[in-house]
Amino acid sequence: MSKIICSAAIRGAHKIVVQAEEKLQKTIEEKGPDATVEFPNTGYYLPIIYSMTGIPVKKLSDCNQVLKEARDLLPPIPRESNHLPYLGNTLDAGMATLFAEEVIEACRYMVGPNPVDDIWLGAADDIILRERGIEFVDGSAPGFAAIVGAAPTNEIAVKIARQLQEMNLYVFMSASTDGKTFSQQLAEEGVQLGWETRLVPFGKEITSTIYSLGFASRAALSFGGVKEGDYRKNLLYNKNRIFAFVLALGEVDDEKYANAAGAINYGFPTIADTNIPEILPTGVCTYEHVVSNIPHDKIVDKCVEVRGLKVAVAKVSIPVSYGAAFEGERIRKDDMQIEIGGPKAPAFEYVCTKDVSEVEDGKIEVIGPDLDKIPEGPGVALGIFVEVAGRKMQSDFEPIFERRMHHYLGEAQGFFHMGQRDIIRHRISKNAFAAGMRLEHIGTIIHSKFHEEFNSIMDKVQITLYTNKADVEEKLVEVRKAYHGRDERLKGMTDDSANVFYSCTLCQSFAPTHVCVVTPERSGLCGSVSWLDGKAGYEISPTGPNQPIEKGKLVDPALGQFEGTNDFIYNNSNRELEKVSLYSIMADPMTSCGCFECISAMLPMTNGIMTVDRDYQDMTPCGMKFSTLAGTVGGGLQTPGFMGHSKFYMSSKKFVSADGGLARLVWMPKALKDEIGEMIEATAKSLGLEDFLSKIADETVAQTEEEVVEYLQKVNHPALALDPMI
Repeated sequence: MSKIICSAAIRGAHKIVVQAEEKLQKTIEEKGPDATVEFPNTGYYLPIIYSMTGIPVKKLSDCNQVLKEARDLLPPIPRESNHLPYLGNTLDAGMATLFAEEVIEACRYMVGPNPVDDIWLGAADDIILRERGIEFVDGSAPGFAAIVGAAPTNEIAVKIARQLQEMNLYVFMSASTDGKTFSQQLAEEGVQLGWETRLVPFGKEITSTIYSLGFASRAALSFGGVKEGDYRKNLLYNKNRIFAFVLALGEVDDEKYANAAGAINYGFPTIADTNIPEILPTGVCTYEHVVSNIPHDKIVDKCVEVRGLKVAVAKVSIPVSYGAAFEGERIRKDDMQIEIGGPKAPAFEYVCTKDVSEVEDGKIEVIGPDLDKIPEGPGVALGIFVEVAGRKMQSDFEPIFERRMHHYLGEAQGFFHMGQRDIIRHRISKNAFAAGMRLEHIGTIIHSKFHEEFNSIMDKVQITLYTNKADVEEKLVEVRKAYHGRDERLKGMTDDSANVFYSCTLCQSFAPTHVCVVTPERSGLCGSVSWLDGKAGYEISPTGPNQPIEKGKLVDPALGQFEGTNDFIYNNSNRELEKVSLYSIMADPMTSCGCFECISAMLPMTNGIMTVDRDYQDMTPCGMKFSTLAGTVGGGLQTPGFMGHSKFYMSSKKFVSADGGLARLVWMPKALKDEIGEMIEATAKSLGLEDFLSKIADETVAQTEEEVVEYLQKVNHPALALDPMI
């Protein structure tokens, strides 16, 4: 145990608490004690404080209680000669630091300097938390690195960032060294920053480090079902499920030591490039707590080792970096070598099943000019024709393979992928072209990733890329006929016609009691797992998260309860849940993890339900924003009157059919109505609900429950004539 680190961390904590007290006093003088306090568009109030203490900080005067808690946690500053035999005082000082820093950052949102400025992003809003949280659930983001300070040179900074990106880790950046930040170093070298590339510049102050740890606390509250104030479960959840670490670059002062102590509470160790004292014994962290003096060419690997991370780096033989962190990379027109597809150029991606004898594994052929022979600019035609073969391959799997190509191709640095089927639009950057990227490497990626992900069902992959416009148009006739045939086959699938449903327990790493039951008419609540995806997932990985569920004996046809689904739910929810209704929001609704696209909630005065999607940030007629609703529904909870679900489910005839069905839908955001209105209207007509879409209120005509009722009466909404929901 290093008494130097402990003393420095406690000194730093005292300094930061004093800074918070002074900042709070000045903010109260300017704004008044009753001024509202929040991180914009986030739930859970100030999340570290809320998760650890249960205190909902709603106004400035609430911060006084928080800072008193911080003061009470602060141990006396030890004399240099004192020996501190255990971490307890240091951990308390670290937590006091985090409480104080949240108060400081909240005050900055009110009186400045604003945390969101230039490249600095400040607190992640709840939309980002939900979207990015899914990646921590499915393993595409194995953890995050909280980088504090700056590298000795910009070149070293870029190398460290790229290495972390290739490992698919998020990089959260804060604080500075000699006035320079890691984020600024990357920006000066033209590296794209932001959530899309997983390089997240929270802020240049040390206090902005709390946005990293706040993200971790919110993950436990949102996805783990951890209750506010249960600090022990929150910290254990993060230690065991959020694989993060602090990477300290440059001089480590007292304030940085204090933040490192705060991170250790979460089980997040600190790895430094400077010769600071170490804390090597295990205890709170999985392995060492503080490791120092690591060379820059080895520091990322050392971080992964000390945190106990299991990182599988994809090895794809292409001339650019490859990893999920590059999927969100933007390629602007000035940086673009070519643009594939779009309104003026035919393009498609297509996967078809062939006999084994017809496919030559690894054959990649470009018919027509490659990149070095194509003029720079937009309007490039491209047909990506993929033939696969295998004894277990089925034609039903073809669209799943095609959808996966979106991720596989987008993970190449310098390749922007958008769309699917025959409405694709891709860009390849000048830098990727200069590095040697050619169209044949599209085939290399597809071949490598298909074998990596689908080797249990597929034996051979052959890729042909057509670049002559006439060839692409000729192939499109065959391809579009196949697309149409698939769509017709899917339309005929119903829950009643299927004997088997599929589970998805992927999110149990975050929400241990949650189980998705995926049926032909109800996709997974995240919107990315259909019944066919579940079937394919089981074929690909028989012991994976997608397992077949024999429906068994019908228990209640209206509610959608079956002996098979109830047994599966009970045995796979840690025996927390006894039954689930697939078609009801009122009686034993399906649980939610936190990855849902939408939330539906009962509006008692209307005799109906409202639905809100995660992109809608304003108040809803039920008196709660999406973020607050998510806390009510998420974490594997079964809450009658509330339900998480996908957008697709709203167009299903089984949508809350036990409670009156689609006719119960009385309010939804206008943007969501515009997005899926055609599907809803088509389903409504099939149910005999004429001109139904126009009868659904949105925020342009009703913002409170009373206003929704008034609108429903005006348009004679069918929910008014249904039996009472309660």
